Amino acid sequence: MIEIKSREEIELMRESALIVSKTLGVLAKEIKPGVTTLQLDKIAEEHIRDHGAIPGFLGLYDFPNTLCMSPNEQVVHGIPNGTPLKNGDIISIDCGALKNDFYGDHAYTFAVGDIDSETEKLLQVTKESLYVGIREFKANNRVGDVGYAIQKYCESHGYGVVRELVGHGLGKKMHEDPEMPNYGRRGKGKKFVDGMVVAIEPMINMGTHRIKQHRDGWTITTLDKKPSAHFEHDVALIDGKPELLSTFAYIYEALGIKSDEEAEFRQEALVL
Repeated sequence: MIEIKSREEIELMRESALIVSKTLGVLAKEIKPGVTTLQLDKIAEEHIRDHGAIPGFLGLYDFPNTLCMSPNEQVVHGIPNGTPLKNGDIISIDCGALKNDFYGDHAYTFAVGDIDSETEKLLQVTKESLYVGIREFKANNRVGDVGYAIQKYCESHGYGVVRELVGHGLGKKMHEDPEMPNYGRRGKGKKFVDGMVVAIEPMINMGTHRIKQHRDGWTITTLDKKPSAHFEHDVALIDGKPELLSTFAYIYEALGIKSDEEAEFRQEALVL
């Protein structure tokens, strides 16, 4: 059953989402060769708690940490550890926060130092596909429209679209209806209506779409061990159009990146 949110509830969700956004912005300054994912995890937990929220992933389904940290061929759900990041790595950071009884949840894949052009293109196309999907999250469209758009865009670049892992509705639970696959058929699935809030999150592999789950019960890698990228936004449907609740602006501020990619999805300009 889809939980429709009031405007007031959506604004509470925006607050939770922006705590995650700010946390990712803080982490962006710290990601460099030699840092460990456990060090980043500690920074994130402290930042979330300092802003009056609770880490959304810590203890959820018994997950042991604040962040899902997934380098290189890891797709999602990687567990932070003491292995230092290396120049040329990529690292997907998925973060959640709970405040005012509502969750925020989004993700960004970072380059560690200098990465090769092939991997850089994977990150670029995956992030672009996120916005391709968000444009289809509008009144009277359906779940399949978002998935179809993401799949078509990524497969046109020769990439594999993960099937077993999907986006989701978001609210007082981390995972609500509807499921939001990154593949699908136009006109299929549940219809979008005002008040829906979803997490759209393409998980795209450089090679095969096939994946493998490891014995720890969490870590998922690409079957061919080629890199995977993951980007995620929280999006509300307001007046028939998608409205971003999360932002990458804090990441871009930390990294000195200029971008207007989010402007079309905001009714009011974001004030940092």
